[in-house]
Amino acid sequence: MTKEIAKLSARRMATEKRPGMHADGGGLYLQVTPTGARTWLLRYQLAGRRREMGLGSASAGPDGKPVVSLADARLKAADAMRLVAAGIDPIADRDAKRAAAVVEAAKTMTFRASAEAFLTSMRAGWRNAKHAAQWDSTLETYVHPTLGDLPVRSIDAALILKVLNPIWRTKPETASRVRGRVEAILDHAKAQGGREGDNPARWSGNLQYMLPSLRDVRLVRHHASMPYGDMPTFWPRLQIADGQGARALEFLILTAGRTGEVLNAQWPEIDDGARVWTVPPERMKGKKEHRVPLTDPALALLRKLAAARTGDLIFPGQSEGMPLSNMTMQAVLRRLRVRGTPHGFRSSFRTWVAEETSFPADVAEAALAHTQGKLHAAYQRGDLLEKRRTMMDAWANYVEGRGADVVPLRRPG
Repeated sequence: MTKEIAKLSARRMATEKRPGMHADGGGLYLQVTPTGARTWLLRYQLAGRRREMGLGSASAGPDGKPVVSLADARLKAADAMRLVAAGIDPIADRDAKRAAAVVEAAKTMTFRASAEAFLTSMRAGWRNAKHAAQWDSTLETYVHPTLGDLPVRSIDAALILKVLNPIWRTKPETASRVRGRVEAILDHAKAQGGREGDNPARWSGNLQYMLPSLRDVRLVRHHASMPYGDMPTFWPRLQIADGQGARALEFLILTAGRTGEVLNAQWPEIDDGARVWTVPPERMKGKKEHRVPLTDPALALLRKLAAARTGDLIFPGQSEGMPLSNMTMQAVLRRLRVRGTPHGFRSSFRTWVAEETSFPADVAEAALAHTQGKLHAAYQRGDLLEKRRTMMDAWANYVEGRGADVVPLRRPG
């Protein structure tokens, strides 16, 4: 026990009915708990209601002295009692000051700090870490260099335009995402008391009068694709190329799948007997399960890969439990000196169907897992699996150089 508290005890402080409570006078008490902890309490009455207000710890701090000395406790008690005399509740006054301090601190937060606070609050609800990483990457690349170190309450329309103007016409899709993410961060900051007024990143009734519509500036950029006529000569070169990236590209071509669907494909999704690969909804762009008929070449490829299986991933990357990088197949094309992208082979397939076969368009669209219009979907409930199987067999034959004998030609007009 410190000297000040010892003196207090030595004066035989009046003791209340509650054990461990020792009065100093003027409503100030020293509370000693059974564990030995000591705290200062102020008892007062306001509007007929008795209240107790903590004034800090009387226990010894790291320096051996009380965290709040007796002299300091008496000063705090005197300040509080002056408020009581004026009809002000000192506890309510203290809480209001603390809340004001929190709001003021929020107003001094930088945009970067506000963005991190927003991401922290949202990460738990996002499906995967990749989504959060995309936010981080977008902000670091396009936003933080301009806004990051500025107080979030100072962000205005002029600063938003400074961020968006360099990419609005050249990278419209990215610019749209940037604008939306900045808007969400500023809305979150306002909800936390960090800023006031309208959101300067809002499009409707605001930026729409300062920037051209994305419909007017968006450039249609198709994925570069290989002419389908080159497929039979390209295929043998791909088959002798080394590496998992080449095998993944083979599987992508034979299934007309998207890059992410293929790279994240898992062995439990393969039904060898039914000759079907079932892609779960969470990996599909349309959030709907997609069944893919597997041709003889696709099954033969899978059986070769199964001999070296190490886990559930069909195309595992170098890190345990992670798939191949999404740049692996592109690297294969560069090595083979091919202009195009992995996604572009879907276009090669679709053009082949349209120009060289009589397969209906809706069968081709179903193979690509393209979302059909609402009216069409209302009447077409099935996934046309068996019709697609015939079409994918024809595509595999064409890719392997046997198309002249098996491709159903377009009927004469």
